[in-house]
Amino acid sequence: MKGLKKKRRIQVILVAVVALVISTGMIGYALRDGINYFKSPSEIVAETPPASQVLRVGGLVEAGSLMRGQGEAITFRITDGGATIDASFTGVLPDLFKEGQGTVATGSYVDGVFLATEILAKHDENYMPKEVVDALKEQGVYQDPDAAENGS
Repeated sequence: MKGLKKKRRIQVILVAVVALVISTGMIGYALRDGINYFKSPSEIVAETPPASQVLRVGGLVEAGSLMRGQGEAITFRITDGGATIDASFTGVLPDLFKEGQGTVATGSYVDGVFLATEILAKHDENYMPKEVVDALKEQGVYQDPDAAENGS
């Protein structure tokens, strides 16, 4: 009787471990397309990502670089103070998207141009995405707006 209980307990644990491994694998497989890596322009210039990789690029829209083309085509440059990359977007830009402001673009880097499929812009004068702030701090370009207001 004791041996039968021990055998049954081991079987249940084994089935639970197999079920856990299978479910973890299925979750990872399902999420593989939804993962977008964040990179700064400096990281893209240093190590060019494959054209098939979808990623997010964040930085400031370079002053004087925003150009509107035919229809909804827009080209601009994204900088983090250390490097600058060309970007292109076709569609309607957010109302708050403008030169000198923080932005995060989702898309692919193909032949030296970042082809954006989605553009996010700041929503008030103090907001900038955390990833962009971190990248700008690494480059020594970021100035904290709260520190400027408090005179620090």
